[in-house]
Amino acid sequence: MHPTRTSVRLMPVAVAVALAAGLVTVTAPAAHAAAGADLPFTSVEAESATTTGTAIGPDLTQGTLASEASGRRAVRLGAGQRVEFTVPRAANAVNLAYSVPDGQSGTLDVYVNGQKLAKTLPVTSKYSYVDTGWITGSKTHHFYDNARLLLGRDVRAGDKVVFQATGVQVTVDVADFEQVAGAAGQPAGSVSVVSKGADPTGQGDSTQAFRDAVAAARGGVVWIPPGEYRLTSSLSGVQNVTLQGAGHWHSVVRSSRFIDQTGSSGNVHIKDFAVIGEVTERVDSNPDNFVNGSLGPNSSVSGMWLQHLKVGLWLTGTNDNLVVENNRFLDMTADGLNLNGNARGVKVRHNFLRNQGDDALAMWSLNAPDVGSSFENNTITQPNLANGIAIYGGTDITVRGNLIADTNALGSGIAISNQKFLDPFHPLSGTITVDGNTLVRTGAMNPNWNHPMGALRVDSYDSAIEAQVRITNTTVTDSPYSAFEFVSGGGRGFAAKNITVDGATVRNTGTVVVQAETPGAATFRNVTATGVGAAGVYNCPYPAGSGTFALTDGGGNSGWSSTWSDCSTWPQPGQGNPDPDPGESGNLAKGRPATATGSQDVYTPGKAVDGDADTYWESANHAFPQALTVDLGSSRTVRRLLLKLPPSAAWGARTQTVTVLGSTDGSTYSTVVGAAGHRFDPATGNTVTIPLPAGTSLRHLRLSVSANTGWPAAQFSEVEAYSTS
Repeated sequence: MHPTRTSVRLMPVAVAVALAAGLVTVTAPAAHAAAGADLPFTSVEAESATTTGTAIGPDLTQGTLASEASGRRAVRLGAGQRVEFTVPRAANAVNLAYSVPDGQSGTLDVYVNGQKLAKTLPVTSKYSYVDTGWITGSKTHHFYDNARLLLGRDVRAGDKVVFQATGVQVTVDVADFEQVAGAAGQPAGSVSVVSKGADPTGQGDSTQAFRDAVAAARGGVVWIPPGEYRLTSSLSGVQNVTLQGAGHWHSVVRSSRFIDQTGSSGNVHIKDFAVIGEVTERVDSNPDNFVNGSLGPNSSVSGMWLQHLKVGLWLTGTNDNLVVENNRFLDMTADGLNLNGNARGVKVRHNFLRNQGDDALAMWSLNAPDVGSSFENNTITQPNLANGIAIYGGTDITVRGNLIADTNALGSGIAISNQKFLDPFHPLSGTITVDGNTLVRTGAMNPNWNHPMGALRVDSYDSAIEAQVRITNTTVTDSPYSAFEFVSGGGRGFAAKNITVDGATVRNTGTVVVQAETPGAATFRNVTATGVGAAGVYNCPYPAGSGTFALTDGGGNSGWSSTWSDCSTWPQPGQGNPDPDPGESGNLAKGRPATATGSQDVYTPGKAVDGDADTYWESANHAFPQALTVDLGSSRTVRRLLLKLPPSAAWGARTQTVTVLGSTDGSTYSTVVGAAGHRFDPATGNTVTIPLPAGTSLRHLRLSVSANTGWPAAQFSEVEAYSTS
């Protein structure tokens, strides 16, 4: 699902900035087990490997390759360039997440310990570059794909596996190394699809053979032997039967619509094979799903590899007590799984989901409420249009122990929401338990709202939150914006209330710990924060006059006591709190919103106006000219600029060529002081003073840098503006 907003607050758009990424090890608070799924593979990021290619990222800008990558970084390979992974564990197979330019396909050569394999790894853009113009705020997305390969040999920890580009540019994101067991044998008494005429070479149409096997095995097992099977239409009438393969690396079904049925008596068990589709675009009216509809009560799905579909499981009707566990969901153009109403006692646990085109896991209480269902211990990475986990309505829902990373546009790591989309909708009720989750680099800019979404969002979008929302034992790491957001996304100011946040560790949040934008109330206990980017709390309910959001300090909180002082501006990542009145003789730029044409790693624009000369902004490298812009809040007389670099002697002397520009409206800029070289020297404090002409009045101060003799980027640790000469 994808939130939109019909009423937009007229405030500046917070800029997406680069954050340090890469391999991050995170754990839940000590009293709780580590979050995420138990996975049979180990992932290695390309940017941590040895390469002759070019590193890209980090970047959070919607619509870029780096922003959709794991850790917001990847490695770009041109023809002949390679990336060499050190194998982290015993393995005989690898899955590679990659991207190639739109409209192109090719192969990667593969080397193991210097020996080139006879087989190559195919790469293609066929399943990438998805456009969903009917979703407001979306851009072309879904840049990456996954390809897997059995190496044909065992490798050990410390061995080297190389991927080398041949005739097409390839951006490599992450490699998953795995020890794949041999093919399982046929269960006694089972009905093989091959015995009913299925073609394990994938050449013939095996649809009817699968149907015949399902009918013959009622009450027993349908066996899918090793091989590849092509189905041209969906199965229906599936009930009281097990469909079992030899393992999802061995038994592969090629089908974009595997099961499509509105009802079933249940007791359906699907396990241990792959279903790989041919879905290249998202068409919401098409049932291009692994399961569309109902499996019936007391069913299960386990050990499956699901890829290149619109949705993995879109579940309606009766699915009471369904268990979905230990599966992989890759490269869906929409949701990984959606409990679309009437899901009672459903457990979704220990699954791995990468590169979903909408919510990775969702419950949507349409027509009837989802009741007593749970998402537990799943690992979710790179949903590229919406949330990691979204709960839209429902009763007594649990979200526990999940690890979610790298959300992109229009989404949070976790959303607890009363956004209905359609009627009849059943809002949140009972107790909503959100416990022991870890969120890494989650939250994103929402272009429809013109401001960001937090890592964990409680959203009274279409009606007030009446349920008891209990958020406990949460870890939020490197959120680009806020940690906890409370909002009425429809812009109507419905209350978000009855909320408790108890036990949270927040590290390096880009803007604030709490982003409260609607009336309501929440109690916070034992919430500790370090590395807060701007202020502890942004408390500015919308619309104006709609009420207040009451934050109750339940004790044990630390590191986020400050409040953002100016509700007319959005805090920028890493900005620091604005000085409410610098005075005519003070620094007019301190704490003001700062933006830039580009940033390198964690050296964000706000570091240049935070009052700390030891922190600094650095532009994108090798990309002159670069500019830093500071909004002074209103037109001010400015007679003098003081520019600083860190005073440490480790910063060698350098000359930066700077042009000073000004604007009163933020659109039209004029030159105040022409381009000139300014020498920064630690022997004299690493500062430069630039006098401005008498009569200079501006609101938006822009410094354009066209050269730097000390580093291939623009750099300022402080930009200070004064009204006196």
